[in-house]
Amino acid sequence: MTPMMSIPDAVHRRLAAETRLDLLRHPVALSFADGVLTMEGEVANVGAKKLALERAASVPGVEHIVDELRVAPACTMGDAQIRDHVRDLLLGEPALQPVAWAAPSPDVGVALPPDVVLGTIGLSVAHGVVTLDGSVPSLAHKRLAGVLAWWVPGVRDVVNGLEVVPPEEDDDDEITDAVHLVLEKDPLVDATQLGVSTRGAVVTLTGVVLCEVERQAAERDAWCVFGVDDVKNEVQVRS
Repeated sequence: MTPMMSIPDAVHRRLAAETRLDLLRHPVALSFADGVLTMEGEVANVGAKKLALERAASVPGVEHIVDELRVAPACTMGDAQIRDHVRDLLLGEPALQPVAWAAPSPDVGVALPPDVVLGTIGLSVAHGVVTLDGSVPSLAHKRLAGVLAWWVPGVRDVVNGLEVVPPEEDDDDEITDAVHLVLEKDPLVDATQLGVSTRGAVVTLTGVVLCEVERQAAERDAWCVFGVDDVKNEVQVRS
Protein backbone atom coordinates (compact mmCIF):
# COMPACT_ATOMS: atom_id res chain seq x y z
CA MET A 1 0.00 0.00 0.00
CA THR A 2 1.44 3.36 -1.01
CA PRO A 3 1.55 6.12 1.61
CA MET A 4 -1.27 8.02 -0.10
CA MET A 5 -3.54 5.02 -0.66
CA SER A 6 -6.43 4.60 1.77
CA ILE A 7 -7.17 1.20 3.25
CA PRO A 8 -10.48 0.86 1.32
CA ASP A 9 -8.56 1.60 -1.89
CA ALA A 10 -5.93 -0.98 -0.98
CA VAL A 11 -8.64 -3.55 -0.22
CA HIS A 12 -10.42 -2.79 -3.50
CA ARG A 13 -7.17 -3.28 -5.39
CA ARG A 14 -6.61 -6.61 -3.64
CA LEU A 15 -10.15 -7.73 -4.50
CA ALA A 16 -9.83 -6.61 -8.11
CA ALA A 17 -6.64 -8.66 -8.49
CA GLU A 18 -8.51 -11.84 -7.57
CA THR A 19 -9.75 -13.21 -10.91
CA ARG A 20 -12.41 -15.35 -9.22
CA LEU A 21 -14.16 -12.20 -7.98
CA ASP A 22 -16.20 -10.35 -10.60
CA LEU A 23 -16.42 -6.86 -9.12
CA LEU A 24 -18.09 -5.48 -12.23
CA ARG A 25 -21.09 -7.77 -11.81
CA HIS A 26 -20.85 -8.03 -8.03
CA PRO A 27 -19.44 -4.78 -6.60
CA VAL A 28 -18.42 -4.63 -2.95
CA ALA A 29 -18.90 -1.45 -0.94
CA LEU A 30 -16.11 -0.73 1.55
CA SER A 31 -15.87 1.62 4.52
CA PHE A 32 -13.20 1.86 7.20
CA ALA A 33 -12.86 3.42 10.64
CA ASP A 34 -10.67 2.70 13.67
CA GLY A 35 -9.22 -0.49 12.22
CA VAL A 36 -12.65 -1.90 11.31
CA LEU A 37 -13.47 -2.61 7.67
CA THR A 38 -17.12 -2.98 6.69
CA MET A 39 -17.86 -4.97 3.53
CA GLU A 40 -21.29 -4.85 1.91
CA GLY A 41 -22.67 -6.28 -1.31
CA GLU A 42 -24.01 -9.36 -3.06
CA VAL A 43 -21.44 -11.87 -4.29
CA ALA A 44 -21.89 -14.75 -6.71
CA ASN A 45 -21.42 -17.68 -4.33
CA VAL A 46 -20.01 -18.80 -0.99
CA GLY A 47 -16.55 -19.18 -2.53
CA ALA A 48 -16.53 -15.57 -3.68
CA LYS A 49 -17.64 -14.46 -0.22
CA LYS A 50 -14.82 -16.31 1.52
CA LEU A 51 -12.25 -15.12 -1.00
CA ALA A 52 -13.32 -11.50 -0.58
CA LEU A 53 -13.07 -11.73 3.21
CA GLU A 54 -9.68 -13.47 3.11
CA ARG A 55 -8.20 -11.02 0.63
CA ALA A 56 -9.47 -8.04 2.63
CA ALA A 57 -8.11 -9.44 5.89
CA SER A 58 -4.64 -9.68 4.34
CA VAL A 59 -4.39 -5.89 3.87
CA PRO A 60 -2.20 -4.24 6.54
CA GLY A 61 -4.21 -2.03 8.87
CA VAL A 62 -7.39 -4.13 8.72
CA GLU A 63 -7.83 -5.34 12.30
CA HIS A 64 -11.45 -6.48 12.11
CA ILE A 65 -14.08 -7.01 9.40
CA VAL A 66 -17.82 -6.42 9.66
CA ASP A 67 -19.16 -8.94 7.18
CA GLU A 68 -22.29 -7.71 5.41
CA LEU A 69 -21.62 -9.70 2.23
CA ARG A 70 -24.51 -11.81 1.02
CA VAL A 71 -24.58 -14.61 -1.56
CA ALA A 72 -26.88 -14.28 -4.55
CA PRO A 73 -29.56 -16.96 -3.93
CA ALA A 74 -30.15 -19.64 -6.54
CA CYS A 75 -33.89 -19.04 -6.12
CA THR A 76 -36.13 -16.74 -4.13
CA MET A 77 -37.44 -18.11 -0.82
CA GLY A 78 -39.08 -16.54 2.18
CA ASP A 79 -37.48 -16.89 5.59
CA ALA A 80 -40.10 -19.38 6.80
CA GLN A 81 -39.57 -21.54 3.72
CA ILE A 82 -35.81 -21.46 4.17
CA ARG A 83 -36.18 -22.38 7.82
CA ASP A 84 -38.38 -25.36 6.95
CA HIS A 85 -35.94 -26.63 4.34
CA VAL A 86 -32.93 -26.28 6.66
CA ARG A 87 -34.87 -27.92 9.48
CA ASP A 88 -35.82 -30.88 7.29
CA LEU A 89 -32.24 -31.39 6.13
CA LEU A 90 -30.90 -31.27 9.67
CA LEU A 91 -33.60 -33.57 11.03
CA GLY A 92 -33.07 -36.01 8.17
CA GLU A 93 -29.31 -36.29 8.68
CA PRO A 94 -28.47 -39.46 10.64
CA ALA A 95 -25.20 -38.02 11.95
CA LEU A 96 -27.15 -35.26 13.70
CA GLN A 97 -29.78 -37.48 15.31
CA PRO A 98 -28.18 -37.31 18.79
CA VAL A 99 -28.67 -33.53 18.70
CA ALA A 100 -31.90 -31.97 19.98
CA TRP A 101 -33.45 -28.62 19.11
CA ALA A 102 -33.02 -25.63 21.36
CA ALA A 103 -35.80 -23.30 22.52
CA PRO A 104 -37.42 -20.94 21.60
CA SER A 105 -38.47 -22.84 18.48
CA PRO A 106 -40.21 -26.03 19.64
CA ASP A 107 -41.91 -26.32 16.26
CA VAL A 108 -38.56 -26.62 14.49
CA GLY A 109 -37.75 -30.13 15.60
CA VAL A 110 -38.59 -32.99 17.90
CA ALA A 111 -37.34 -33.61 21.42
CA LEU A 112 -35.02 -36.55 22.05
CA PRO A 113 -34.67 -38.54 25.27
CA PRO A 114 -32.13 -36.91 27.61
CA ASP A 115 -29.85 -39.96 27.60
CA VAL A 116 -29.20 -39.70 23.84
CA VAL A 117 -28.96 -35.92 23.47
CA LEU A 118 -25.38 -34.85 22.75
CA GLY A 119 -26.10 -31.19 22.07
CA THR A 120 -28.67 -28.63 21.00
CA ILE A 121 -29.13 -26.72 17.77
CA GLY A 122 -30.98 -23.43 17.55
CA LEU A 123 -32.12 -22.31 14.10
CA SER A 124 -33.30 -18.88 12.98
CA VAL A 125 -33.56 -17.13 9.60
CA ALA A 126 -33.72 -13.40 8.86
CA HIS A 127 -33.55 -11.88 5.37
CA GLY A 128 -32.15 -15.12 3.97
CA VAL A 129 -29.40 -15.38 6.60
CA VAL A 130 -29.43 -18.65 8.55
CA THR A 131 -28.08 -18.54 12.10
CA LEU A 132 -27.16 -21.76 13.88
CA ASP A 133 -26.42 -21.64 17.59
CA GLY A 134 -26.25 -24.01 20.51
CA SER A 135 -23.71 -26.78 21.05
CA VAL A 136 -22.65 -29.95 19.25
CA PRO A 137 -20.26 -32.75 20.27
CA SER A 138 -17.66 -32.35 17.51
CA LEU A 139 -16.27 -30.12 14.79
CA ALA A 140 -17.62 -32.63 12.27
CA HIS A 141 -21.16 -32.02 13.56
CA LYS A 142 -20.67 -28.25 13.39
CA ARG A 143 -19.34 -28.36 9.85
CA LEU A 144 -21.98 -30.77 8.58
CA ALA A 145 -24.82 -28.66 9.99
CA GLY A 146 -23.40 -25.57 8.31
CA VAL A 147 -23.05 -27.25 4.91
CA LEU A 148 -26.61 -28.58 5.05
CA ALA A 149 -27.81 -25.02 5.66
CA TRP A 150 -25.77 -23.74 2.70
CA TRP A 151 -27.34 -26.38 0.46
CA VAL A 152 -30.77 -24.71 0.66
CA PRO A 153 -30.91 -22.62 -2.56
CA GLY A 154 -32.56 -19.54 -1.04
CA VAL A 155 -29.89 -19.04 1.64
CA ARG A 156 -27.83 -15.84 1.38
CA ASP A 157 -25.47 -16.49 4.30
CA VAL A 158 -24.88 -18.95 7.13
CA VAL A 159 -23.72 -17.76 10.53
CA ASN A 160 -22.44 -20.91 12.19
CA GLY A 161 -22.32 -20.10 15.88
CA LEU A 162 -22.43 -23.71 17.07
CA GLU A 163 -20.08 -24.33 19.98
CA VAL A 164 -18.15 -27.60 20.13
CA VAL A 165 -18.42 -29.15 23.60
CA PRO A 166 -15.96 -30.33 24.74
CA PRO A 167 -13.64 -28.13 22.61
CA GLU A 168 -11.59 -29.82 19.90
CA GLU A 169 -8.29 -28.83 18.34
CA ASP A 170 -8.85 -27.95 14.68
CA ASP A 171 -6.35 -28.75 11.94
CA ASP A 172 -6.06 -29.53 8.24
CA ASP A 173 -6.88 -33.22 8.79
CA GLU A 174 -10.19 -32.24 10.41
CA ILE A 175 -11.04 -30.10 7.39
CA THR A 176 -10.10 -32.89 4.97
CA ASP A 177 -12.29 -35.37 6.83
CA ALA A 178 -15.19 -32.90 6.79
CA VAL A 179 -14.88 -32.30 3.03
CA HIS A 180 -14.77 -36.07 2.43
CA LEU A 181 -17.93 -36.48 4.50
CA VAL A 182 -19.80 -33.73 2.68
CA LEU A 183 -18.82 -35.07 -0.76
CA GLU A 184 -20.09 -38.51 0.26
CA LYS A 185 -23.45 -37.03 1.22
CA ASP A 186 -23.93 -34.97 -1.94
CA PRO A 187 -26.09 -36.93 -4.43
CA LEU A 188 -24.61 -34.90 -7.29
CA VAL A 189 -21.09 -36.15 -6.58
CA ASP A 190 -19.36 -39.55 -6.79
CA ALA A 191 -16.98 -39.11 -3.87
CA THR A 192 -15.18 -42.39 -4.67
CA GLN A 193 -13.65 -40.68 -7.71
CA LEU A 194 -12.32 -37.66 -5.81
CA GLY A 195 -9.27 -36.97 -3.70
CA VAL A 196 -9.10 -34.32 -0.98
CA SER A 197 -6.06 -32.76 0.71
CA THR A 198 -5.73 -29.66 2.89
CA ARG A 199 -2.79 -27.44 3.69
CA GLY A 200 -3.15 -24.24 5.67
CA ALA A 201 -6.96 -24.40 5.33
CA VAL A 202 -6.60 -24.52 1.53
CA VAL A 203 -8.41 -27.56 0.11
CA THR A 204 -7.21 -29.23 -3.10
CA LEU A 205 -9.64 -31.45 -5.00
CA THR A 206 -8.36 -34.04 -7.47
CA GLY A 207 -9.85 -36.88 -9.50
CA VAL A 208 -12.03 -37.43 -12.55
CA VAL A 209 -15.80 -36.85 -12.83
CA LEU A 210 -18.40 -37.39 -15.51
CA CYS A 211 -19.45 -33.79 -16.14
CA GLU A 212 -18.79 -30.14 -15.34
CA VAL A 213 -21.86 -29.96 -13.10
CA GLU A 214 -20.35 -32.61 -10.84
CA ARG A 215 -16.98 -30.83 -10.86
CA GLN A 216 -18.58 -27.54 -9.80
CA ALA A 217 -20.73 -29.26 -7.17
CA ALA A 218 -17.64 -30.77 -5.56
CA GLU A 219 -15.94 -27.38 -5.40
CA ARG A 220 -19.01 -25.71 -3.92
CA ASP A 221 -19.26 -28.44 -1.28
CA ALA A 222 -15.67 -27.77 -0.24
CA TRP A 223 -16.26 -24.01 -0.05
CA CYS A 224 -19.29 -24.56 2.20
CA VAL A 225 -17.21 -26.30 4.87
CA PHE A 226 -16.55 -24.10 7.90
CA GLY A 227 -12.87 -23.17 8.18
CA VAL A 228 -11.97 -23.55 4.49
CA ASP A 229 -10.16 -20.44 3.25
CA ASP A 230 -9.58 -21.44 -0.38
CA VAL A 231 -10.29 -24.28 -2.80
CA LYS A 232 -8.05 -25.45 -5.65
CA ASN A 233 -10.20 -27.47 -8.03
CA GLU A 234 -7.93 -29.78 -10.00
CA VAL A 235 -10.73 -32.24 -10.82
CA GLN A 236 -10.84 -33.29 -14.46
CA VAL A 237 -13.97 -33.98 -16.51
CA ARG A 238 -13.88 -37.33 -18.31
CA SER A 239 -13.80 -36.92 -22.09
